[in-house]
Amino acid sequence: MFGLFFFILFTPGVSEFLCMSSDLEMSYTFCDATARAFAFHLTPCSVMDKSVWKASLTWIPRSDITFLKIVFTVWYDGAKALHWKEVLCSGVDDEYSVCGMLKGETFASEFDIKGARTKFPKGNYNVILEGFSDDSENNMIICLNFTMIVKQDPF
Repeated sequence: MFGLFFFILFTPGVSEFLCMSSDLEMSYTFCDATARAFAFHLTPCSVMDKSVWKASLTWIPRSDITFLKIVFTVWYDGAKALHWKEVLCSGVDDEYSVCGMLKGETFASEFDIKGARTKFPKGNYNVILEGFSDDSENNMIICLNFTMIVKQDPF
């Protein structure tokens, strides 16, 4: 039996289209200057669907993941709507599978996003996801800029 791994090497600034439906369009670009071996998929492509979104992520990190701090910044129609930081890996009692990975290893995971909890008003969203290998946020290991266009209000 043959295993097939699908990796996409993206050039910074080139948008990768995730999905399009009658109520949602999603895409992402890298916001740093380094191309990455990375793939992200999301289903269903709808903010109106009351089910849970299923996401899959494949990534080959370019550095060891002993410490990982994630920073989310969400912009809605040009205004900052959310700024959230979380240390996912600290090197002690880490619960996430990405923690402890070595440079060049393949990380592949599937997870749920509880989309039904949030009602997204119609508009343009930009979600900046930054990953740092230090608490001072000086050593960025990944940066993604997700664009989400919600075409109709869920109300």
